[in-house]
Amino acid sequence: MKNKLNTLIGALLLLSTSSIAQKNINTPPFDGDGNSRIILHAWCWSFNTIRENLQSIADAGFTTIQTPPAQHCITEAKGDKGGGNQLYGHGRWYYHYQPTDWKIGNYQVGTRDDLVKLCAEAERYGLKIIVDVIPNHTAIDDTRVEDALDNAVGGHDSLYHANGFNEIRDYNDRFQCTTGQMGGLPDVNTENPLFQHYYLKYVNDLIACGVRGFRYDTAKHIGLPSDPLDKRSRLNDFWDIVTGRKAVGGLSMTIPNDGLFIYGEVLQDKNTKELEYGSYVDLTASSYGHVLRNILTSQNWGADNYDSWCHPLTPSHLVTWVESHDTYCNAHESASIPSAKIRQAWAFLTARKYGQPLFFSRPAGSSPENVWGDNIVGKAGNDEFKHPEVIAANKFRKAMISQPETLYVNDDKTVIEVCRGRKGAMIVNITDHNITTTLPTTLPDGRYTDSVHKCSFKVRKGMLTGTFSANSSYALYKK
Repeated sequence: MKNKLNTLIGALLLLSTSSIAQKNINTPPFDGDGNSRIILHAWCWSFNTIRENLQSIADAGFTTIQTPPAQHCITEAKGDKGGGNQLYGHGRWYYHYQPTDWKIGNYQVGTRDDLVKLCAEAERYGLKIIVDVIPNHTAIDDTRVEDALDNAVGGHDSLYHANGFNEIRDYNDRFQCTTGQMGGLPDVNTENPLFQHYYLKYVNDLIACGVRGFRYDTAKHIGLPSDPLDKRSRLNDFWDIVTGRKAVGGLSMTIPNDGLFIYGEVLQDKNTKELEYGSYVDLTASSYGHVLRNILTSQNWGADNYDSWCHPLTPSHLVTWVESHDTYCNAHESASIPSAKIRQAWAFLTARKYGQPLFFSRPAGSSPENVWGDNIVGKAGNDEFKHPEVIAANKFRKAMISQPETLYVNDDKTVIEVCRGRKGAMIVNITDHNITTTLPTTLPDGRYTDSVHKCSFKVRKGMLTGTFSANSSYALYKK
């Protein structure tokens, strides 16, 4: 979880300046081909709500569903007049990012039995369930921590780093960043073997329910072997344990790392050690999301470097997005961008050869003028995840696996084409007006009709000509 305080957003979203290239040594993703993975972030959906929508999610071409955090959490903060079920208002979406114990079930997602039913049903649709996990910190009000947790880790003080209640002042200081309090959230001593054992039991219970992957919240705040140690810690080995490389107290991951999909939220800045984190888990390409949003707001593909993944890891090990729940909710950085434009960037992102695209489900009824929409916890998001252009992009990605990638833009940088060998092309217009243009292409000569708009395009002697409607995408390939 991010601290959910606007004062820290800038620090968390600074662009990476690294240009180092290195192969990620993480084991292969659970489906054997990262190019085929397409993730729906069912943000704030309950387990039962997700289960009710599995048919639509599968039909839309997604392969993986990321759920909200599943552990015990607060239902209200100090000053609240009782818990509520609103995303924001009488209730808060980020309460589930404030753990009180690492056991399955909370007010938002439902019960352990609900999760078991979801995973079983998802398997029948060929869908994988991954869960957002938060070992880095507890609730701001540490008196909410449950006795069972305190007792299991050697007492309340042993749950936290000695530095765990000192607020991070310098995010470039790795000791502060990995042991200090973030936005009032006390920092858990993730190097405590008793905590590691307790947390691993939670992870293994999620696996027993049918979960097949994890998204590690605030991963960059959990120490690496090269990081300085808190005085209550003896060894920075948390990542070795939760990726199945090491046991703790005789307990190991019940499924090897190569049978799971694990990625970490390591938002890029000047001191995130992307390569070292990437040796354990796949990572978020947060800077690339910033690039895409800059292009959208400029309505110009020349406004930023759309070709570069802005990350030192190989792109097959990157989770990519146009927006995330944090860019949407924290200071509403991306919430001002209309869904139609987000959709066009999604078509571009998903059409590319690499990356593992994640589609953030905005609240139902939301708009740039009403970011919270219907404002109900547990409800499904809006219908964008099953928009015909989203479906077309998802199906295009699957049809183009292993095909090479070539990118072209027209002269005024308003229309981009993602060519995938001689097999297909995705064309995207990000402007608010129709564009008639000619683009180079790798498609063979002939006429092509996209499945969504039923528009016809001509390819002759390596050039594609057509009229592309405002804020629209077109998937062209012979099926």
